[in-house]
Amino acid sequence: MRTTARVLCLGNALLADDAFGLAVAVQIPARVSPEVEVVQSEATGFGLLDDLLDTSQLLVVDTVRTGTAEPGTLYLVREDDLRGAPGASPHYVGLFEMLALARILHLPVPQDVMILAVEASDCTTVGGGMHPAVAAAVPVVARQVGEIVRGWQRQVA
Repeated sequence: MRTTARVLCLGNALLADDAFGLAVAVQIPARVSPEVEVVQSEATGFGLLDDLLDTSQLLVVDTVRTGTAEPGTLYLVREDDLRGAPGASPHYVGLFEMLALARILHLPVPQDVMILAVEASDCTTVGGGMHPAVAAAVPVVARQVGEIVRGWQRQVA
């Protein structure tokens, strides 16, 4: 069934700051209307495909490690704002590669994709807790997700 808007919260609850997206997902339903689909996923690579299909608008919540900003720094970008590495790699398939592949195959993926990410400190420590600045960003990002989705709904109305 096709939805108008989906919020895809990515992460791994066992890996320190990587749990961020999943923590945000818990707070989103109280901030958006029931017709907005909120999906929590630990999937990567080809496993992301099902989460990308059958929605008009997609907002992805995740962590990022740029190494250029303090933990907890927020980034809001559209898919078109980012440039991937030149050439395809058979060794790594991520969000953008899956969107590109789905479009080549004429699968129903969104044309409007936004990414709301927080700068992480540590996404590899098993059982580690979130950095305090990353944890503090959870309610901030949940509020921002609500604002973005309400903006989408106003555009449709």
